[in-house]
Amino acid sequence: MSGVLYEQREVRQARYAVAAVFAVHGAVTGSFATRVPWIQDHASVSAGQLGLALAFPALGASVAMPLAGRISHRFGARNALRGLIALWTLSLILPSLAPNLLTLCLALFVYGATAGMADVAMNALGVEIENRLGRSIMSGLHGMWSAGALIGSAAGTLAAHLGADARLHHALAAGVLTVLGVAMCAWVLDLQPAQDEEPPPRFALPPKSALLIGAVGFCAVFAEGASLDWSAVYLRDRLESSAGLAAACTTGFTLTMAIARFAGDKVVDRFGSVRTVRAGGFLAVLGGLLIVVADHPAVAMGGFALMGLGIAVVVPLCFAAAGRSGPNPSLAIAGVATITYTSGLIAPSAIGGLAEVTSLTVSFGLVTVLACGIVAFAGVLRAGDRDRPKVGRRAAAVADPRP
Repeated sequence: MSGVLYEQREVRQARYAVAAVFAVHGAVTGSFATRVPWIQDHASVSAGQLGLALAFPALGASVAMPLAGRISHRFGARNALRGLIALWTLSLILPSLAPNLLTLCLALFVYGATAGMADVAMNALGVEIENRLGRSIMSGLHGMWSAGALIGSAAGTLAAHLGADARLHHALAAGVLTVLGVAMCAWVLDLQPAQDEEPPPRFALPPKSALLIGAVGFCAVFAEGASLDWSAVYLRDRLESSAGLAAACTTGFTLTMAIARFAGDKVVDRFGSVRTVRAGGFLAVLGGLLIVVADHPAVAMGGFALMGLGIAVVVPLCFAAAGRSGPNPSLAIAGVATITYTSGLIAPSAIGGLAEVTSLTVSFGLVTVLACGIVAFAGVLRAGDRDRPKVGRRAAAVADPRP
């Protein structure tokens, strides 16, 4: 019994440690996003050149994410996460140092590559901890990422308001976040490969199961990217609202997503991944319809709030399902992450391009159609509910106790 209690305590500690790592990861993103105008001015790049440069994080992540599984196999999950989260936090320094477009693109490629590898490693550990606890935690972990992003954004906003040099701001932020991230890794699970386990390939196409799961994540991330980048513009241009009200719409969307993610685990435990995602898809579709037909800012804001509520838990549950969909969780998670990163890359430009040819109303009609895809294909996430032990005192005893 003492061994079971020790296992329970170890897994609980690992859960809190990985949650802190998720928050650190989000804080880096929030810290960077708020200083993009400063970085643009420092590198002397135009808006079009900045748009090109901002494609490089997704490119770097897509190239590097398949390597995360091999790194974890070589060094063990704990050491791999410790090294990757340190590389990610320290990479925050690079973009603000770039003096021109070429160096900015290179810096953002490295920034994205380290982000993607750390993302895969921490999600793989999150899935393993969820398996051992026997209850959903992935939604809450992604909620911690959102909370970290909000904290990083708030600190960055303050630094920008004070006129702080982004090089100094990012150096200090990187130092603090590196210490926090590395320290938290001391309590994550120290998973080691079996002696006869073959290392995953350096580069490989994602398995078929990851492609189907990734398609659901693609729809959700497309709606998220479109709403984050275009909700304020939609209210300002389409409904002629004030700048303050337009900005409040985007903030409300972000907060709705964060709150829904923190509450999502209890819903998943009660209803399962498929029904939760399908219900979320219905809410997203309803939100999209409200946005399209809105003739008053309040209606559109309600639509964006429903959109955020509906898609909030989809990506966490996609990662959870990918981690249980085959013999190589890291490879499957990397495949899903690549697809979702790609969706986040193309969504803002696709919305803008379609709006240029037609209108923003038609653009969000497309978002609504993609939300229908979440409803239609939610069944592929059934792997997220497979072979899950019951919640309770015996959960740790039922779960596989091997490290």
